[in-house]
Amino acid sequence: MKCLIIAAGQGSRLSQKGDSKPLIPLLGTPIIEHVMGSVTAAGINEFCVVSGYNGERLRAFLDTLSAGRPFRIEHVVNEDWQAGNGLSVLAARERLREPFILVMCDHLFDPAILNDLLKTRPPAGGVTLAVDYDLKSPQIDMEDVTKVRCEGDRVVAIGKDLEDFNAFDTGIFYCTPALFEALARSREAGDTSLSGGIRQLAGAGRVAAFDIGGHFWIDVDDPQAYGRAEQALQSRAQAI
Repeated sequence: MKCLIIAAGQGSRLSQKGDSKPLIPLLGTPIIEHVMGSVTAAGINEFCVVSGYNGERLRAFLDTLSAGRPFRIEHVVNEDWQAGNGLSVLAARERLREPFILVMCDHLFDPAILNDLLKTRPPAGGVTLAVDYDLKSPQIDMEDVTKVRCEGDRVVAIGKDLEDFNAFDTGIFYCTPALFEALARSREAGDTSLSGGIRQLAGAGRVAAFDIGGHFWIDVDDPQAYGRAEQALQSRAQAI
């Protein structure tokens, strides 16, 4: 199985920490390397990484990282990186013909989430989204997090501006290639976001909700979240 990582955006809200968000060090290790560590800990060692802004630098780093390591990295370039993140996922359409995992380059998470997610199967022609039902989590930036409304075991609505919600989108997906078709339809309708494609599938009842069960995750999107991530990683390291 492959893991798709989207790492094409500029990450302007964290620019004071560095000019390539995936490569910003967090406790001495680039953010994207933390993410890849969680993925490999769950047993996946094939990556497809979509780059865009400052992509040459990121690709060079990843090539060096993979040298002599037990995993493989395939590069995809999204020249239209300034548009919605759904286009970064679409850019990898020809590389992913089988079910795959999709994660964000700046979402840190406990490998246990992915371990448990992999024990499930996504809906036929759909995706499974790992969701956090802890609406009081101290790791959440309520102004930026993507919100989700679940009914039973299905996601029925998703969006940053969703007012009626009961969970958060962790940015961890177990996907079938049908996601690409949904993203293409969303793009044709004028919405180039990943959430737009998920809404297309949710409308057909093809997005399952997977409860992360209180496991750690955080979106490292601004200096405040960066500080929370540092504290969380330090606490987790001390607990081991």
